[in-house]
Amino acid sequence: MRLMPQLLAALVLMGAVLPAGSQAQAPALPPHAYLFGTWTGGIFPTPANLSPQACLSQPVVVFTRDLVLRATLTEQTLTQREIETARASPTGTEFRFAATGARPGLLGPGVAAAAGFGCEDPDSLHVQRRGENEIVFPGCADFPNPLVRCQTR
Repeated sequence: MRLMPQLLAALVLMGAVLPAGSQAQAPALPPHAYLFGTWTGGIFPTPANLSPQACLSQPVVVFTRDLVLRATLTEQTLTQREIETARASPTGTEFRFAATGARPGLLGPGVAAAAGFGCEDPDSLHVQRRGENEIVFPGCADFPNPLVRCQTR
């Protein structure tokens, strides 16, 4: 029982000695945090009166902390790319993806290129921010149109 007050005193002193910044803090957001969520358009122009339900039911691109997923015209499932690096640029974000052992799709070996975004380098993507809810992938043939963020309301 005598040990309890001493232990309590030691814990209080340790708390007083620790610097204020050593407390648990929320992790810093990555440079592409503004992209997190679901986007539509890109492949085709986005309809002006698209409802949130319609937008969320068929996403074209999905950004997360570690992955970018994209739809293709020839596959039923979304193609997933693992983010190796994401770097802020003056106009948006530049992604570098981990190399993939792209496997042929339903239509054969030519579809393996769909792992990229139709850009010059299949393992990189430049995202240009045009506004709060609009982005483009400049130089990417698979996404000639702007993408618009799917709104939840």
